[in-house]
Amino acid sequence: MMREEKLRAVSVLLAVCFVGCNARTVWAQAYPSQNITFVVGFAAGGIADVIARLVGHGLSQRLGQTVVVENRGGAGGNLAAKAVSAAAADGYTVLATTTGLAVNETASKNKGFSVDDLRAIAIVAFSPDVVAVHPSNPAKDLQEFVKNGRTKSFTYGSAGVGTGPHIGAEYFFREVAKVQAVHVPFTGGAPAVQSAIGNHVDALVLTLPTVVPPLTQGLLRGLGLASPTRNSAVPDVPTYGEMGFPNVYSGSWVGFFAPARTSDAVVQKLNSEINRIMQEPQAQEKLKTIGFDVMIKSEPQAGEYFRSEVARWGTMTRAVGYSSE
Repeated sequence: MMREEKLRAVSVLLAVCFVGCNARTVWAQAYPSQNITFVVGFAAGGIADVIARLVGHGLSQRLGQTVVVENRGGAGGNLAAKAVSAAAADGYTVLATTTGLAVNETASKNKGFSVDDLRAIAIVAFSPDVVAVHPSNPAKDLQEFVKNGRTKSFTYGSAGVGTGPHIGAEYFFREVAKVQAVHVPFTGGAPAVQSAIGNHVDALVLTLPTVVPPLTQGLLRGLGLASPTRNSAVPDVPTYGEMGFPNVYSGSWVGFFAPARTSDAVVQKLNSEINRIMQEPQAQEKLKTIGFDVMIKSEPQAGEYFRSEVARWGTMTRAVGYSSE
């Protein structure tokens, strides 16, 4: 009798496990059964918004459900991230954001959430920061610009205090190049570009896509890209490494995140579908034209990359002594 009871107990346990596994499989197959909302951490027209809409359109076609893009800018992306971190972990509310999420983990003290409250689904594209100057600037390359900066201070514009380009530029100028730079923050990339075109600041440091048009039109001259390789959108602009400053990288990626408790099945499905969209030649060509390199990473790889970015930006943020409330 005891042996029969043990066999029955084992059979019941196996049946429960089977039902549980089957339920997860059915859930993954059934998802999505309603609209998905992409909460973009920045205003319409920015790099996160452009890529969120490209991916959202592709997902709508592939999954048969509408992807609604909701722009919720503010606090350097923190407002959107906080909202998504507290949303239901069902795969229907997804954060679309940038490197700012990694920067803010160290830089923002009272943002109301932690990166541990979010889970990386996919990180799909990267674009480097660029140092650009007015064509009348006497420096013909980054080495000469830095050399000139050792004899007198200079100004540089960015899209705002605490942005990735601001932190990256401060780290490069202070810690690597050892020059005195005066930061001039603007309320976005467009006014910073216009100030540089008007020769009102000595240099401009922004993520590349905003600067591609004036660079290709000759309104500004690119001195250096904070990336390991040149970018096809501006092939004549050398990297920091080529200018004698190796292993100094700064730029912005765009990624998609879900609440931390979202199931493996849903996250992996979204990762797979998003990566398929990013592998399409039309998507790759569109992003390459504006200065982005496509990144294809599995869900575990995206998570590992994001954690490394949090650590790397934390090092730079602490080095320059930046923090916000």
